[in-house]
Amino acid sequence: MPRARWRVIVADDEPAARRGVKQLLQPFPDFTIVGECRDGREVLAALDALQPDVLFLDILMPEVGGFEVIRRRTPERMPAVVFLTAFDQFAIRAFEAEAQDYLVKPVSEARFAATMKRLKTRLSKGSSTGDPSVVVTTPRGRLVVPLREIDWIEAADYYARLWVGARSYLLRESLAALEVRVSAHGFVRAHRSALVRTSAVRELRPNADGELFALLGSGVRIPVSRRRRASFLAAVRAQGA
Repeated sequence: MPRARWRVIVADDEPAARRGVKQLLQPFPDFTIVGECRDGREVLAALDALQPDVLFLDILMPEVGGFEVIRRRTPERMPAVVFLTAFDQFAIRAFEAEAQDYLVKPVSEARFAATMKRLKTRLSKGSSTGDPSVVVTTPRGRLVVPLREIDWIEAADYYARLWVGARSYLLRESLAALEVRVSAHGFVRAHRSALVRTSAVRELRPNADGELFALLGSGVRIPVSRRRRASFLAAVRAQGA
């Protein structure tokens, strides 16, 4: 039996609707359901806990609806979203929220298959490009920033500030949450408030007091805490810096 490549959460307050999605997904072994949610609060918790690639999301749910889930989470931190609803009047708003597709119940097998084909194409491209990125919001709109261009990331209260040379961008995500996403792409903690891309390190320098600093290609010096020193050095050496 082929191993599933992509993780799915199904969110709908109607058990019959969740069962329907599970049945429709059976012919697509690349996708596996890792969680089911009955309302938006459960969805928000599951997104952090389960890290899905795809979210089938009902629009009208108790307390916290589908659009509110995206507003609270922010579009750039959402997986691929397919709205699943009994109403067709929310379609424009759904695509403004960057939904991958919009399915109106009851969904035919052919219509669902078309959605799955679209999802597979998007996810395959995303996993094969080798150029992961984050999406930030700027006064001119959303901007895709490849991780390979980010020199370091610092904590900024409940945000993270991404540094690309002398430019910086705010991302509405904590440093701890962002670390989970970027640690596999060459980022390591220098101290409690900073993540550094190891390939951006040009030199490691101790000062007269024995404190260690990482000198980046941009000219920025990042202190490396004593607690993080061993793991930081190991990561930089592994990178070959």
